[in-house]
This record gives sequence, C-alpha cells and structure tokens, in this order.
Amino acid sequence: MIPVTNWAKGRAARAGSCALVALGLVLVHTREARAFERQQNFGVDGGFTLLQTQNNGSNVGGGFAFHYTYGLSDAINLCAETQYSILAQQNNPSSPRDVPGYVGSATIGAQYVFDVLRWVPYVGALAGPYMMGGGTISGESFQFGAQVEAGLDYQITRSFAIGAAYHEHFMLTAMSTYPLYFNVFARAEYIWGW
Repeated sequence: MIPVTNWAKGRAARAGSCALVALGLVLVHTREARAFERQQNFGVDGGFTLLQTQNNGSNVGGGFAFHYTYGLSDAINLCAETQYSILAQQNNPSSPRDVPGYVGSATIGAQYVFDVLRWVPYVGALAGPYMMGGGTISGESFQFGAQVEAGLDYQITRSFAIGAAYHEHFMLTAMSTYPLYFNVFARAEYIWGW
C-alpha cells in the first residue's frame, strides 16, 4: 500500500476546490438561460417515424415538424405543432387497405417545463386533427388524435437551443387500427421575448 503524504492530500483538496469553483462559475453563467413568462420559441424538428397498423406490422419512415411555444408562466407553455411523416410502403394486391403513405397533423396543447439552467427538460400533451393518405388508403382519412411528448433542450445561447424529443401519438378515433405511432426528433429553435 502506498502511503498518502500531506502533499498529496493538499493537492487533492486544491483539485476539489477548483472543481467546486468551476462548477459554481458554470452555474452562475448558465443562470441566464432560464425560461420566462411570455417567452416564445419557434423551431423545426426532424427524424424517425414508426407507425404500426393492425394488419400490416410496422411501417418506418421519416418526418419533420414545426413547433411554436408561448410561455404562460416560467413553467407552463402553450404550444402548437404541425407534423408531416412519410412512411415506407410495400404495395401489393394483398396489402391491407389501411396503410398510409403519409401522416400529417396539426395539434395544440400545453407543456410543463422543468427549468434546469441550460438543460431544459419538458413534457407535454397536445390534441388535434390528423390526416392520412397515400399508400393503400383510397383517398384521405381524417382522424382525431392526441400526442404526449417528452424532450430535452440545451440552450446554446439565450436565443438558440437544440435538443431531442419523443412524441407518442394516439389515433383516438382509430386506436385499434393504428395501435402504435411515434416520432423521435432532433430539434432546433429560436427563442425571443425573455
């Protein structure tokens, strides 16, 4: 066993003190990135989509979205979002008639923001109309749906943030036909009004 000298103890204490000072400086510096009442965000999202249908298994694809939030308080945001996803198809005569080639939505709702300095986790719930078409659907199908979301943003500056989000959708008027639909998105947003 190697004996611990006073010099080593002092060096460890200084390193620990430096780490605490550095952490304090980071926390003081990042205090500026908090959410505020009447703060507004506009952003774009893009990434992976999966839609599972009752008869045809899982269809994967990609999607994008635009979102807008308005801070009713420092913890509650009013939010609006529009999404569009394109799904891969296996078109053959035996394919079920309920597999869309695309899904679009326009939803409104609210988010709860856990204000944690530069890292800003949030959860939300939104509802609104969904439109499906293409694929094996003849014409267009309109559904009423809802989504729950969870995300984590990182505020690079007070005016710009990036992050990731998970959206789970529920086709309330066709739950048995579309039992699973979700997106995993990367996000970027512009922030103003702080």
